[in-house]
Amino acid sequence: MRLCTFEVTTLLGRFERLGAIFPNDYIMDLNAGYAWLLQKRGQPHPNRFADLLVPPDLLRFLEGGKRCLDAASEVVQAANALSLDAQLGLCGPRGETVFFQTANVRLKPALPRPSSLRDFLAFEEHAKRGAARRKEELIAEWYEVPVYYKGNHRAIYGPDDEIPWPSYTKKFDFECEVACVIGREGRNIKVEDALDHVAGYMLLNDFSARDIQRVEMMSRMGPAKGKDFATAFGPHLITTDEMREPPAEMRMIVRVNEGEWSQGRYGDRYWSFAQMISHASQEETLYPGDVFGSGTFFTGCGMDLDRWVKPGDVVELEIEHLGILRNKVGKPKGDKPLRFPRKSS
Repeated sequence: MRLCTFEVTTLLGRFERLGAIFPNDYIMDLNAGYAWLLQKRGQPHPNRFADLLVPPDLLRFLEGGKRCLDAASEVVQAANALSLDAQLGLCGPRGETVFFQTANVRLKPALPRPSSLRDFLAFEEHAKRGAARRKEELIAEWYEVPVYYKGNHRAIYGPDDEIPWPSYTKKFDFECEVACVIGREGRNIKVEDALDHVAGYMLLNDFSARDIQRVEMMSRMGPAKGKDFATAFGPHLITTDEMREPPAEMRMIVRVNEGEWSQGRYGDRYWSFAQMISHASQEETLYPGDVFGSGTFFTGCGMDLDRWVKPGDVVELEIEHLGILRNKVGKPKGDKPLRFPRKSS
């Protein structure tokens, strides 16, 4: 399945709903659809059971585990057996709309409120070139453990959202990444068991204030303010029943203002998600809704290309199977350097 979060406007206001993407640019409201299926089977209180088994929020859905995934798969299969006209005529027990045309709703980040965010440095060539810019060689320890930083899981943006330009940076950047989402709690997970804990994969754009990131990391800390202002998630989460693991040949494309800047492939990464998950879980519990970013491929960011986006530019990332994520870069609101005067001795 391809799961998404979408916003629909009703007479009572705007609501976020969990959806499954269907062909012909339609989205099924999974909660309303499952209530329809239960009513069709004569189940008493279908909406109450639908709220338990297919909640309208992706994080709650992931926390429900296999029973929620099985229920969603069940209603998707039932709807697939119908003609398009029959699908569009479906209503929930309370008259709820079940199918929406994509053009009539607003797509939100696939997972608007992740439990946590870890972003890795999985691509060797990107890591090597970063070291070379510092006039260093990539340290041997990089090959011993998959390193990551913990990002701000509260600053999440979605498709077509404008990304704010931090007032303290002059070098705004992006990174084209694959992300995996944890679907099952685990601790001290073995590499060979790690993919059993994955719910699915999505596209991730890791925005950066490179000048501030450089200062932070020269002090052997961070990144913090260099990253924490924004991360964008793609339009849908492809579940592991459709894609157990991203294929090595999966293409990754960067465009700015519709012009192509670079291409890469997922198979060029050194560390696998199974290794990342196993490492992060050592003496630490992972939870449903935790997000792991892969880091970008070499040339998957402006820093690698020495080519920088400007206010008003549109950054478009495309990853095969994971869709397209497009965001406009906002304009700076003032100039507030993050510097403090040095204390006098």
